[in-house]
Amino acid sequence: MPNMDINKSNAMHAEEIKCLANQAFAAHKYVQAIDLYTQAIELNNQNAIYWANRAFAHMKLEEYGSALEDASKAIEVNSRYFKGYYRRGAAYLAMGKFKEALKDFQQLKKMCPKDPDTIKKLKECEKAIVKLNFEEAIAAPVPQTDSSVNSIDFHPVGKGSSSTSLPTQMAIVAAAVATTAVAISTLSAKVATLVAAIAVVVLIIMGTRWWGGSEGGINAKTLDVEPQYSGARIEGDIITLGFVKKMMDDFKNQKSLHKRYVFQILQQAKKIFKALPSLVDITIPEGKRLTVCGDVHGQFYDLLNIFELNGLPSEDNPYLFNGDFVDRGSFSLEVILTLFAVKCMSPSAIHLSRGNHESKSMNKMYGFEGEVKTKLNETFVELFSEVFCCLPLAYVLNKKVFVVHGGLFSDDGVKLSDIRAINRFREPPEEGLMSELLWSDPQPYLGRGPSKRGVGLSFGEDVTKRFLQDNNLDLLVRSHEVKDEGYEIEHDGKLITVFSAPNYCDQMGNKGAFIRFEAPDMKPNIVTFSAVPHPDVKPMAYANFFQFFQ
Repeated sequence: MPNMDINKSNAMHAEEIKCLANQAFAAHKYVQAIDLYTQAIELNNQNAIYWANRAFAHMKLEEYGSALEDASKAIEVNSRYFKGYYRRGAAYLAMGKFKEALKDFQQLKKMCPKDPDTIKKLKECEKAIVKLNFEEAIAAPVPQTDSSVNSIDFHPVGKGSSSTSLPTQMAIVAAAVATTAVAISTLSAKVATLVAAIAVVVLIIMGTRWWGGSEGGINAKTLDVEPQYSGARIEGDIITLGFVKKMMDDFKNQKSLHKRYVFQILQQAKKIFKALPSLVDITIPEGKRLTVCGDVHGQFYDLLNIFELNGLPSEDNPYLFNGDFVDRGSFSLEVILTLFAVKCMSPSAIHLSRGNHESKSMNKMYGFEGEVKTKLNETFVELFSEVFCCLPLAYVLNKKVFVVHGGLFSDDGVKLSDIRAINRFREPPEEGLMSELLWSDPQPYLGRGPSKRGVGLSFGEDVTKRFLQDNNLDLLVRSHEVKDEGYEIEHDGKLITVFSAPNYCDQMGNKGAFIRFEAPDMKPNIVTFSAVPHPDVKPMAYANFFQFFQ
């Protein structure tokens, strides 16, 4: 009987803490909410609601691995608690595990067969998975010797058959047929019918492209600049400061850049980045400084504010932007074109490192792909992907400061020479040094642990100090995580996280920050700033499918 009283007391106290956690969640204080839900779970770990609520808070912080674990625990505690399946399905979606997500939404449909919201979400999930599978099936790899950026002619003559080879065309047809056959054998009749319909439509579109030219691609019609175009212009092949300023001003006023000049920027940027090593050494002269910025995530108007506060990039005022330029924010195209144009104008004025969001899979889910298709066309999606694959993975400033988007490695003993040797000209793999550089996060305790994101790992202070000591470095600067003050100093002062997207996704309420390093002492001078207004275009406006589940 005493144990029952204690359990009842704990349960009541846990419920009180859960209410406080809910209040913190409603106020967008997700870290605080997670801490409170954790306290409630410690008092009563048999309440599925606590686990599912904590999973939701983890998702808001993009900690999808932790969200997946908590949602699975909610289902373990109560297999009839439908929100457990919903949270786990959403976590799987965020991690790009669409087939696993489908299973959870199918289970949800069994539990709530007449719920219109459940039915709608399941249908959307099925359609999205079919679409993604079909796109993968018909995707033709671009040979390294004949990339999209390098093979497009500025002045094509006339229209003719596409450069897609006959074997490739046959492979695409075969893939369409195979996809339809698999769908018929494994999916419901309605979904299989949908697959067949999509296959027919795609084959008609591809046939039009193969034998009649592609109006959606880059050809004479799209590259010729119309007389009425009043935006920024590149005269010849030289990208000037005047062009960059005019382009930025046009973007600020929600005007677009002509496709011809977008292509020129991408073509020049790819050439510059491709010539760089995977790990770039930067020397800052004595008395000079360099500014390191973290994630911008498509928040163009906050990028303009950084330049207002800290000056435009130049040889005397260089910047290093540490990955995740795109996705989430709905002005990602404006951000990346500005950064790329500055790089083309003056390569030493700005340095860019790759983040985990500079990848096809992330761009497909989190908005950049949809934004590019809307503002330009589908051809440019591939062009941006090619340039992203050329971005360096890390930088070393004055042989003292190591700058990388994510973090460190699952094994000790990694040297800078190992990073230089990484073949980065590809989509990020699921594991290995490249993946860990882009995805890993620090943790407050020693050693290594599983990633709260489901990719990469978490690493402690001892791991950071060993890596710095092994490579004669003083400091690790990384980004990748939203921080309330725009930055956080951890691991006994040896690691700084910097995040430059204030009020992230228009809801986090965080500050942004950047770090100035001045030679020769290279001590970090951290500057914080708040978000500025932007036009009424919501974050994830172009994310389509994934926004539906957020």
